Amino acid sequence: MLRSISLLIALCVFWVLLSGYFTPFLLAAGAGCALAVVWFAHRMEVIDREAHPIDLGLKVLVSYWPWLLKEIVKSGWDVSRRIIDPRLPISPTLVRFTPSQKTDLGLVIHANSITLTPGTIAIEVGHGEFLVHALTREAGAGLAGSEMDRRVAAMEGSA
Repeated sequence: MLRSISLLIALCVFWVLLSGYFTPFLLAAGAGCALAVVWFAHRMEVIDREAHPIDLGLKVLVSYWPWLLKEIVKSGWDVSRRIIDPRLPISPTLVRFTPSQKTDLGLVIHANSITLTPGTIAIEVGHGEFLVHALTREAGAGLAGSEMDRRVAAMEGSA
């Protein structure tokens, strides 16, 4: 029930943010659509921990997102330098490693975080193995047992 209520609130807030209008008709239409979505999701039994992880909210906002944004900026700066200065080496490589996440949600967060970071792309994602393309060997070597892996595992509760 708590997940349904938080999903309803999130959908209503999303509606208001996207529309930007505060007329009674549009607010009622948004609330009606949000109610319909929550009702359908409840009937389909898809409102669970992985579909709407409200328990991760504070951990993600306070610790993980700021750290990930810092890593994205650092990596973006490195990739930009390599593009501008032709003397800096680019050594594309594929790296396979075993992630420490146990849940599908943890694997998705980890794979998306890798892909959001410039210079790396998660190509194959599975419970036992990730295949990642990295722009440099150094970036590829730093993936296995990385800080990102530890932080996502701690966030999902498997570390």
